[in-house]
Amino acid sequence: MTRAQGAFMSLTHWQQRFDDWLHQSWNQDDKAHDVAHFRRVWNTAQQIMAGSEANRLVVLTACYFHDIVNLPKNHPQRHLASTLAAQETLRILETHFPDFPRDAYDDVAHAVRAHSFSAGIAPTTLEAKIVQDADRLESLGAIGLARVFYVSGALGRALFDSEDPLAEDRELDDTAWALDHFQKKLLTLPATMQTEAGRALARHNADFLVHYMAKLCAELKGDFCQLDEEVLRRFIQVTP
Repeated sequence: MTRAQGAFMSLTHWQQRFDDWLHQSWNQDDKAHDVAHFRRVWNTAQQIMAGSEANRLVVLTACYFHDIVNLPKNHPQRHLASTLAAQETLRILETHFPDFPRDAYDDVAHAVRAHSFSAGIAPTTLEAKIVQDADRLESLGAIGLARVFYVSGALGRALFDSEDPLAEDRELDDTAWALDHFQKKLLTLPATMQTEAGRALARHNADFLVHYMAKLCAELKGDFCQLDEEVLRRFIQVTP
């Protein structure tokens, strides 16, 4: 067996153990931040770090536990969630995975802390940058589209302002309308990406959201077959 094959088997082994533990010991009502989310973030992270020298075990572990403590977006301590998640991750590793290498604890904890948009913690390691990018990509593209309306619905927010869906004559307010979150946060994410691969994926998936906005606006005007070209011109050009 080659070293690369051994490393892959080791990652597969750890992933299966993390999966098993989460299914048996962790209950999460927020289906936008469940085990399936952790798996998707890990899958995306593998694409981002292909060919890099990143520590795969650190990235895997942070992907699987980054939202182990998750507070609602309207919670007053939301900005502390990733710090609490980092603390809980180390507790879980020490208690339930005593054979996990302790020399990786600090890097795992930093990657978990730094993944959060609301925490505003800058990632300082390659592994943390990869995890942050992979998690933010969950907010873009088709998955991001589904998640934003799922979360907004759970918080009792309206889909959009039918009188002014793109906030042309009012302030953006994503605490009231889900669609406002596209401009307020989602379309800004490509500019925050830490890796070249992450930026390319983010730009592509942000454009998908712009096309959705253009389709929605066309339908609101009674056109069910075309896209609103003005929306495309306005947002495709400014998407970072």
